[in-house]
Amino acid sequence: QVQLVESGGGLVQAGGSLRLSCAASGRTFSRYRMGWFRQAPGKEREFVAAITSSGALIYYSDSVKGRFTISRDNAKNTVNLQMNSLKPEDTAVYYCAADPDRSGSVSTPTNYDYWGQGTQVTVSL
Repeated sequence: QVQLVESGGGLVQAGGSLRLSCAASGRTFSRYRMGWFRQAPGKEREFVAAITSSGALIYYSDSVKGRFTISRDNAKNTVNLQMNSLKPEDTAVYYCAADPDRSGSVSTPTNYDYWGQGTQVTVSL
């Protein structure tokens, strides 16, 4: 069992930056593929970024590529999402997720077994 707790959300003006963090419990964090997803009101949960267990491979959605950076620290059981050049359309609840099986598409929410409670990101004009 893994527990995930996100932090770092908030209100920011367009063009600003935020850094989200996700702290994981357990001693097997380094084995999990980790992802960030987001969900805006009335919309489906959307893939944002993912990182493999070692950090060797990183994936981004086209909508955030070049603006967001995912990273992980396996010694600290954390995964981070640095978000720069934020846009109003980035407004959503952001979730981190853990995939212990490390199989299937990184962008499919159902491939992740564990989810955090989410943190709100609001980008104003």
